[in-house]
Amino acid sequence: MAEQLKLSAETRESFGKGAARKLRAAGKIPAVVYGHGAAPLHLTLPGHETMLLLRRSNALIEIDVDGKKHLTLVKDVQRDPVSQIIEHVDLIVIKKGERVDVEVPVHLEGESFSGTIVMVEVTTVRLNVAATNIPESLSHSIEGAVEGTQVLAGDITLPEGAELAEEADLLLAHVTVPSAPSEAEEEAAEAAAAEEAAEGASEE
Repeated sequence: MAEQLKLSAETRESFGKGAARKLRAAGKIPAVVYGHGAAPLHLTLPGHETMLLLRRSNALIEIDVDGKKHLTLVKDVQRDPVSQIIEHVDLIVIKKGERVDVEVPVHLEGESFSGTIVMVEVTTVRLNVAATNIPESLSHSIEGAVEGTQVLAGDITLPEGAELAEEADLLLAHVTVPSAPSEAEEEAAEAAAAEEAAEGASEE
């Protein structure tokens, strides 16, 4: 289950892109905590510690602000599309005993039958689960699975108390046999290889 993590934060008084850039330059991350009808709480989080915690799926974080603790769940992480630097974090307040809908990664374990390949269509499933009992991931064995085998959302074993918030027939993966390339595809591949070889020779 997701481990409850802890961070100390400071209230944020300045806003706007310029202020956010200064915070990030100082190794900090702007964030906001909201939910349950409370006024949004604008915070500054320690950059390095926050980045480490956000590597975990569905991180449940206890935020300490001047001695007052807020149990939160990461709602959204905004990153720079090029550098992938974290620009802003949204967190929602969680009450103990509350249930939430979350996306949980599904890992397929084992190897399918010899000569087949596994085509993955969806890598996560949505669960309705107690906020303090969110699994970090789910697993399903495909060991020895033959051609035509399908893995559906309803096939995944869920932890106690968790409910599937997807259609049970959502296709996650299927097992198939790779088709042999057609004659036209083989000719195109050979032509491309010959063209690359010619370009390499001309550059030399």
